[in-house]
Amino acid sequence: MAVMNVNPTRMELTNLKRKLTTARRGHKLLKDKRDELMRRFLDLVRENKELRRQVEEGIKEANKHMSVARSVMSDAALDVALMLPAQDMSLDISEKNVMSVMLPVFDTKFRTADENDIYSYGYAFTSSDLDDAVKALSDIMPLMLRLAEVEKSCQLMSAEIEKTRRRVNALEHVMIPRYEETIKYITMKLDENERSSTTRLMKVKSMMLEEARQKAIAHDEEVSNRAV
Repeated sequence: MAVMNVNPTRMELTNLKRKLTTARRGHKLLKDKRDELMRRFLDLVRENKELRRQVEEGIKEANKHMSVARSVMSDAALDVALMLPAQDMSLDISEKNVMSVMLPVFDTKFRTADENDIYSYGYAFTSSDLDDAVKALSDIMPLMLRLAEVEKSCQLMSAEIEKTRRRVNALEHVMIPRYEETIKYITMKLDENERSSTTRLMKVKSMMLEEARQKAIAHDEEVSNRAV
């Protein structure tokens, strides 16, 4: 791992140690976030699978009844029967925050609460299979909306998981090792400089002691000569 291009000073060492502590804390938080996102993502995937199965079965059932209704009713009669729907549905879309991911929330509202309002025609001139087809479509409509909500949530969560995974890997395999190597390098340089300084000081001290000893010898010789 390449060492960062910084000056090997104690101030830089302190800053890097603080950054390393922050990086490790962020790495742990991001790992926890990634794991929780994965858990919720897998729950949504399982729900998505079950919803898709139910919706596909409902659509298959509705198509079966609609095919029978088309075979026993004329196209004109079928068009007239479905021309003016008696029920209206509105969809409100909001968002909820899940682990910093804004997931969609669909809220459906119907004009009336009467379940029979899904039939926009009288029963006298229509096939019972048309009733079954309309009922099947009405039953799976909430499931289809929930399926759309879950699938969009899965897409958003998968994108956030990938983004979080890249950040975790960047911290784990790039930033933290680089900080550690740089701290190790600066510590080594500071220790080396300290040893060099100690060696120089010891050498200067030795030279000063030797100079003092020479002066003392010279002084003693001078005193001896005067005494003679």
